[in-house]
Amino acid sequence: MELSELDRRILRELQKDGRIPVVELAERLGIPATTAGERLKRLQREKIILGFRAEIDPAALGLDLLVFVEVLLDKTTPEVMDQFAAAIRRVPDVLECHMVAGGFDFLIKTRARDMADYRRFLGNIWNMAGVKETRTYTVMEEIQSANRLPVR
Repeated sequence: MELSELDRRILRELQKDGRIPVVELAERLGIPATTAGERLKRLQREKIILGFRAEIDPAALGLDLLVFVEVLLDKTTPEVMDQFAAAIRRVPDVLECHMVAGGFDFLIKTRARDMADYRRFLGNIWNMAGVKETRTYTVMEEIQSANRLPVR
């Protein structure tokens, strides 16, 4: 689907505040509310907007420890890669997991309460079939973190 400049403006506004009423969105964009509502429905129908969710402060949940984990598998066959991907999807503490090219196979992002909580998480990773090696990177300070995409 080709995005118009108006679609892009709508997306930028919604990334700032996903709970904005359609009437207020229309006012910010200088368009009729019916136009804003129709565009919003179309963006959802076309799966450009995948959903709406609350952004929660990790510290409020006691999840102060942010960790990235490199995972190297013992084999890079499609079967082993698929098996690992299926297993990692079942781990609720995984915030993100990406198959990557380079010196390792997957990069995982997770949050934990403390190092003991993280060690429990890592033990689950080590017990997955095909895992040969992991490397952990604990974040000392988050410089920039955003769930927003650059809508150009």
